[in-house]
Amino acid sequence: MQVRILGSAAGGAFPQWNCACHNCRAVRAGTFHGKTRSQTQLAITEDCVVWFLLGASPDLRAQIEATPELHPRQGMRHSPIAGVALANADLDHVLGLLLLRELQPIRIHSTASVRRILREDNSMFGMLHRIPDQAKWADFKSGEEFSLCDAEGADSGLRCRPWSLSDHYPSYVTVERQSQLSPGEASLGFFIQSNSGSRFAYMPAVPQVDDALLAEIDACDVLLFDGTFWSDDELIRLQGGGKTGQTARQMGHVPVETTLTKLAGVRRPRKIFLHINNTNPMLDGASPQYRQVRDAGWEVAEDGWQFDL
Repeated sequence: MQVRILGSAAGGAFPQWNCACHNCRAVRAGTFHGKTRSQTQLAITEDCVVWFLLGASPDLRAQIEATPELHPRQGMRHSPIAGVALANADLDHVLGLLLLRELQPIRIHSTASVRRILREDNSMFGMLHRIPDQAKWADFKSGEEFSLCDAEGADSGLRCRPWSLSDHYPSYVTVERQSQLSPGEASLGFFIQSNSGSRFAYMPAVPQVDDALLAEIDACDVLLFDGTFWSDDELIRLQGGGKTGQTARQMGHVPVETTLTKLAGVRRPRKIFLHINNTNPMLDGASPQYRQVRDAGWEVAEDGWQFDL
């Protein structure tokens, strides 16, 4: 199994277009000790021929163009991308679906709740259904393993087990609609396993860590974990950007400084932070926060990274 990190930043990317925090200013001034990043996006494959996306970021088109393995290979119209697995209905996670509207057959794996939000409440996503079988939706349930399949139903050999992390739906989902949905399908992480038995965890939005999740993580070979904010009061102290006045936990993200302590006993997997907000000081390779992360045995993801499992 091969995993490609196409994007590693939180919503808004880095630098964020309307942000003048220290990190964003330094990038624009050319003095920043680190790299720019697009919004979080993964691509995975078992055979290096057929690929699946975890999420569909707003930066997906540019991410595909930056990745030759995802370019068309045969005929006038073709894509190696066979399917998408959605962990939630957040805009940063689903808007990229609209970039896949050019009549390309694709299978979209999601919970029934996320499918209802997108297909029944958002008319724009009708662009994925202009012709029969353009997009085929396959529902999955939290905790129940499923196979990643292409539009024709061919099994890729990759198996995915979703793990419920939060019961909070995006704010654009009406209260009435939320009352009709399952709380356990609001926000998920994924455990992906290959035919060889290799396993990785994709957890881009984690509000809390319990013993059950720790045990699952410690059985993985690679962990891609929520690195959105360094501290719980990060945005409050900066007084700008995002949902000012809310803590990291209130926004659904355990702070990195807490994660370093909470997951200190997790030894087996290679541990990588991704979904990193533009305000997070660990983006700066010269910062004490970055050194603290590296000393703790963690890495800070960058766009373009790949690894084989």
